[in-house]
Amino acid sequence: MMKISKKLSGAIIVLFYMVASPSLTFAQGTPGSFADLAEELKPAVVNVYTTQNIRVDRNRRRGGGFPPGSPFEDFFKRFSPPGAENDDEGESRNSRPRVQQRRSLGSGFIIAAEGIIVTNNHVIDDADEISIKLQDGTELEAELIGKDDKVDLAVLKVESDEPLPFVKFGDDTKSRVGDWVLAIGNPFGQEGSVTAGIISAKNRNINSGPYDRYIQTDAAINRGNSGGPMFNMNGEVIGINTAIFSQSGGNIGIGFAVPSTQAQVIIEQLREFGRTKRGRIGVRITEVSDEIAESLGLDNSNGALVNSVEEDSPSERAGVEFGDIIVEFDGAEVKEMRDLTSTVANTEIGSTVDMVVLRDGKRKTLRITIDELDESSDEDAEETGDDGEGSSETETVLDLTLAEIDDEARERLDIDEDINGVLITAVDYRSGREGLRRLRRGDVIVEVTQRDVSSIEDVKERVEAQKNAGRSVVLLSIFRRGEYAHVPVKLDEEDDD
Repeated sequence: MMKISKKLSGAIIVLFYMVASPSLTFAQGTPGSFADLAEELKPAVVNVYTTQNIRVDRNRRRGGGFPPGSPFEDFFKRFSPPGAENDDEGESRNSRPRVQQRRSLGSGFIIAAEGIIVTNNHVIDDADEISIKLQDGTELEAELIGKDDKVDLAVLKVESDEPLPFVKFGDDTKSRVGDWVLAIGNPFGQEGSVTAGIISAKNRNINSGPYDRYIQTDAAINRGNSGGPMFNMNGEVIGINTAIFSQSGGNIGIGFAVPSTQAQVIIEQLREFGRTKRGRIGVRITEVSDEIAESLGLDNSNGALVNSVEEDSPSERAGVEFGDIIVEFDGAEVKEMRDLTSTVANTEIGSTVDMVVLRDGKRKTLRITIDELDESSDEDAEETGDDGEGSSETETVLDLTLAEIDDEARERLDIDEDINGVLITAVDYRSGREGLRRLRRGDVIVEVTQRDVSSIEDVKERVEAQKNAGRSVVLLSIFRRGEYAHVPVKLDEEDDD
């Protein structure tokens, strides 16, 4: 009771201080209104509409989804609606596949008067048609210039008789936690919606990819805001709204945006090459844990620990050794592993920079020349491309395409014999199912709800058991590149962005 009383009195004191000291609020620069800024910026923000054509096999639908020859197939045919009987050629009049159109929407913004538009990759991925709608109602067909699924960005191009309004990028590194930001987009199809908030955190890792360094905000971001801009109070884009954290699918004050400094590098490459060119130094690294730091007598756990050095790689040529701790790269301090990953990826191909390592407790400076990361082979090796699935049959569960782990997959993905589970060969991010963003091709599901799984049937049984128990979430334990993680995935299906 005493503790509660102390807390209450503390709250009263804080409230009184805020009322008695209004100058504190004004000192932090609270804007009187966002109206002028919003009016200036809204014309450059667009709605992005996509259409995907999906072929539907009517015979399969009439057969209840059972394979040909199933005893149930004849039952469904016998009780089909009138007019579905076979024609003179012995084929059902309704046997031809028909096309369903799947539509989704998102946001984007114009960065050049000639019609260059930035949005999220997941907004336009696999679309057959892309169009945009300007604030004045004008609709234009859009051409895809390039996309990057690692940082979830895409660049579009539209043709217009008149120069289009556009916005400029700012430097997100100059923004601080607590600064005001403005988000403009198309949530739930509500065009030109403006929301305001502050930067809640920076450099967030939400396990959506290898280059996570999101800006977190409490500005309201919902489905359809994806790809829209986050502005500072100078009207500059400092982030691209990409993801939300929510158990309900709606805004709870935790949204994430790709920082402008990271996005600009990718956008420039997409415009020039139609693809992303990332740097590579050829090492496998891991975090420096507190336990490792203590065992080595280090003052802190900063840096990235080298687990292996690839043959004939920039690191091998520079003299990097197993057990080195990379603590600085091109003048930037490496506080954690992903700092190095992002910095190397954004370093110019062919440039030579200084890299500082700790070796036997002493700092050593190495000169290293950056190679280009082969994205296609990287995906095959680490995320399982189509030819990396081996001969295993696949099946879709929870919007995940799963396959048994065969010898070819083990060799291609370097999966040890003692790792048992089920391989994820594709993830349908468009389904909107919560939790999928933390999963990738090449992940191995080793447990479902803390029970070992070694086959697709095991996964299905555990998922079904969760449903029968009336639960709305299933916990997947995955193995990825020598690391384990727990990922909760929602059982009921969500809508698209």
